[in-house]
Amino acid sequence: MSKSMVLFVAAVALGLGGLAMVKTTAAEETAKGKERVFELRTYTAADGKLDALNARFRDHTNKLFVKHGMELVGYWTPTEETKGSKNTLIYILAHASREAADKSWKGFRDDPEWKATLKESEKDGKLTTKVESVFMKPTDYSPMK
Repeated sequence: MSKSMVLFVAAVALGLGGLAMVKTTAAEETAKGKERVFELRTYTAADGKLDALNARFRDHTNKLFVKHGMELVGYWTPTEETKGSKNTLIYILAHASREAADKSWKGFRDDPEWKATLKESEKDGKLTTKVESVFMKPTDYSPMK
């Protein structure tokens, strides 16, 4: 067997070994209860502040979420006024685990850039009156895992 063929086989073996280690690590994390979680957050904006809240997310918050390890899944507003179309923002984040979510949120809240953004965005009053958070795990038949 040529030297280049030996190196190729060794590289493939190492790669497969690395994949096995990743699978084992993921399995161990799941066994410890550290599975990927999704966080559904619903914000009720103060009267007339939904546009400012959306701007804060668009221009600042999303970048900081990513910086602190949060995965942006999506953002929505209701289509019906009776369901909050004028004052409700709903979004979903994904986290590697519940522990990772707690760590990310702590880092985010302590970030000087976030503190400055919050202060600046609320110089004319708070943007939200209510914030709700629900952590969710995917079912075994969910396409989002």
